[in-house]
Amino acid sequence: MAAVSLDYRFTLANERTFLAWIRTTLALIGGGVALIVLPDLGIGELRHGLSALLIAFGGVLAVLSVRRWRRVQEAMTAGADLPSSRLPVILGAVLLTTAIVALGLLALRVPG
Repeated sequence: MAAVSLDYRFTLANERTFLAWIRTTLALIGGGVALIVLPDLGIGELRHGLSALLIAFGGVLAVLSVRRWRRVQEAMTAGADLPSSRLPVILGAVLLTTAIVALGLLALRVPG
């Protein structure tokens, strides 16, 4: 396929979407760090595991968002269909897991 003339608005929209994913990664990493520095909210090992999950997924999501941005940019430049993405489903699954573990931590929390 021949390269097509690309409307800059689409490039900028793709960049804004990428930046939204980066904000999400920062929120995940920040949440993971907050779990470590906050006073003990429950069983320490689960809290540390949840923190590690959030921080690790934040890093992975940053890499995946760069890959997604590049793939969309290349498809637009080539005039091809935009690639599908599993990122929203993956993010939803991670956040659901995080919520379940966090609720478990709150339920197991010993008052005092």
